[in-house]
Amino acid sequence: MEQARILLAIVLSFLVFFAYETFFAKRAPVKQTEQTTETAPSPESAPKVPTETPYTPEAIDEEIARGAAGSETESSADRPPRSVYIETPLYTVRISEKGAVFGSFELKKFRESVDPESPPKELISSGIGNGTVQTRMLRSSIPGMETANYTGPKMEESIRIADNPETVSFSWRSPRGIVVEKAYRFSPDSYLIGLTVTIKNGSAASLVDSLALSLLKQFTEDNRAIGFQGPSVLMDGRVEQVKIKNIEDQSLLSGKFSWMALQGRYFLQAFIADQPVDASVRLSEPSAQVVETRFNHPESTITPGTQKTFAYDLFFGPKSLRVLNDTGFDLSKVVNFGWFDIIAKPCLWVMNFIYGFIPNYGIAIIILTLITKILLWPLGTKSYKSMSQMKKIQPLMTELREKHKNDKKAMNQEMMNLYRTYKINPMGGCLPMAAQIPVFIALYRMLYEAIELRHAPFFGWINDLSAPDRLFRFGFSIPLMEPPYGIPVLTLVMGASMLIQQKMTPTPGDPSQAKMMMLMPIVFTFIFINFPSGLVLYWLTNQIVSIGQQQFTQRKYM
Repeated sequence: MEQARILLAIVLSFLVFFAYETFFAKRAPVKQTEQTTETAPSPESAPKVPTETPYTPEAIDEEIARGAAGSETESSADRPPRSVYIETPLYTVRISEKGAVFGSFELKKFRESVDPESPPKELISSGIGNGTVQTRMLRSSIPGMETANYTGPKMEESIRIADNPETVSFSWRSPRGIVVEKAYRFSPDSYLIGLTVTIKNGSAASLVDSLALSLLKQFTEDNRAIGFQGPSVLMDGRVEQVKIKNIEDQSLLSGKFSWMALQGRYFLQAFIADQPVDASVRLSEPSAQVVETRFNHPESTITPGTQKTFAYDLFFGPKSLRVLNDTGFDLSKVVNFGWFDIIAKPCLWVMNFIYGFIPNYGIAIIILTLITKILLWPLGTKSYKSMSQMKKIQPLMTELREKHKNDKKAMNQEMMNLYRTYKINPMGGCLPMAAQIPVFIALYRMLYEAIELRHAPFFGWINDLSAPDRLFRFGFSIPLMEPPYGIPVLTLVMGASMLIQQKMTPTPGDPSQAKMMMLMPIVFTFIFINFPSGLVLYWLTNQIVSIGQQQFTQRKYM
């Protein structure tokens, strides 16, 4: 009965955890506008923008002569846009002259699959159409800006950045004489990319408008997804994560903007303001499975003959806490392990610390599990001691159940008298075990989302700790198993360890409870069959150590 309560507590905790995350979890809301039409913050509430600098029509003509700016004549509008490739030691990005947007972004240190011959990881899906890092004016004061053919580096289609940061500029001149320049600054040792947008007003009228910049990402449905995937915004110092299914209800956010991001399980793209700014962010789904986050800069005025430059940063890279902390801008807040984040992040740090000495994340998980078991050893001992005491009085409990099987009230009264006589707390085995559940859930979330485990080998057939373990590959499907299909050796061994521990625990006197307890190892085996092998390895190690601790405790107190 005691063991039934323990396992039921664990199972119910799982169910409550997932149900809460799925249906009820609500973070502190970011201030949201009441208007149905999109507006930018008023100039009175906006921070100071860069001071206007003189810019004459003659300067525009000089730039055109130097080839720094393109002329949006019929011929230039109809010419096919080029693609410029920027290569650094960390990534390769393709920038299309149409809109001066990112058309592809490949990470050199990450692969699409565990196969070493697979292509580099692509962060920009072809499904988003016109690319990402799109710019436009919110009130369309510069028509055609977002789809115009910009002019990139003259006669250069591939630029390699190996030693020092370099700036690559794209420019376009509208028929009204307005020049728009998008300049990207790439560094050889960082995923952070500088972005400046300069608007030079060579027209005869003032421009009163808000600059808008969009990031787009295609999301594919992942039935195994546990952590958050979708748009995130850091507003007023708080991270707002909007589930994709809730975008329609939370489409416009406003406040003191710091950054916005589109994050998957392991990677993200982010747009960052150098300093917090009063602004708004529009969330939308322009097409199936594509999510757009659009930053609306505070409204500004650019008078004729002047120019204004807006400076930002971009991040395209891994959701690695180390990388994000080095990047700054509080971007590390995008990594959140849920309820027990305060436990999960130190565990991640410890795992990476161990990996620094033993470069195998499988062994690091085993050592981390041993450390947590040592820290929780007193709680485990107390639980197993209570179980041992319960086992001593098991015959008496069975006798009382038989004697009062038709009188539940009398049976419960006699049971309480029995506990008092032998000085046993009936919850003594359950409460210490329940206290360990937060640690388990924290490790569970951390091991599922840690990018360090992506394509990380352990030994033998386990060459990816972020994927289910499969020995051999079958050419046919198996019920309840997600592809690839094979023998889940680690999971089966874990189920066997749970069965062994079940045999060691006191058998409930109630036959229905006894049957349920025998089914628990089977149920857990099926639950874990599609879990990442890193998670299964943690639970298997935890079970083996628990069996040893339980056996030691029972021998000591029997």
